[in-house]
Amino acid sequence: MLRRLYDWTMGLAGHRHSMSALFGVSFIESSVFPIPPDVLMIPMVLARRARAMAVALVATVGSVLGALLGYWIGAALMDTVGQWVLTAYGKHAAFDQLAARFSEYGGWAVLFAALTPFPFKVITIFSGGVGMSLPLFVLTSVIGRAARFFIVAGLLWRFGPPIRDFIERRLGLVFTLFMAALIGGFAALRLL
Repeated sequence: MLRRLYDWTMGLAGHRHSMSALFGVSFIESSVFPIPPDVLMIPMVLARRARAMAVALVATVGSVLGALLGYWIGAALMDTVGQWVLTAYGKHAAFDQLAARFSEYGGWAVLFAALTPFPFKVITIFSGGVGMSLPLFVLTSVIGRAARFFIVAGLLWRFGPPIRDFIERRLGLVFTLFMAALIGGFAALRLL
């Protein structure tokens, strides 16, 4: 099933309404859809590199608006839809344990999930479920998603097809290591 969703998403990249499709995929990926927008962004940018920044902007706006839907699901529908999504991603059991720590590190969690391959929808729903500050949620979502999508689009614009393999296979790891170093640095400063 996941392979069919992936193939369907890839097919949207060449469609004449690909920007609308990208917005839609970015929107629903932030709340329930399992395929990341990068799958659609990469072929779109490679096909028309001059539109790279417009593609990144559409993905960012769609993703942040979708994150607000995820937040609302967590805030208003946690007992029904929110639990279903968290269970589908194997995060249901961790809810209570993470909720206690989320008030202190919630902004970092949103930023981390927005930048890395971690399922962003889990954090958006979780943020609403624990009542994270909405302005902080929006700010960290915008920063994280914009950084992720504009970096991917910028690399594709600059280096073209040769960077595609790197992005598809290793960029998630690079973002994850970067976030670990950033969070670790702030934690070290706090201890000093």
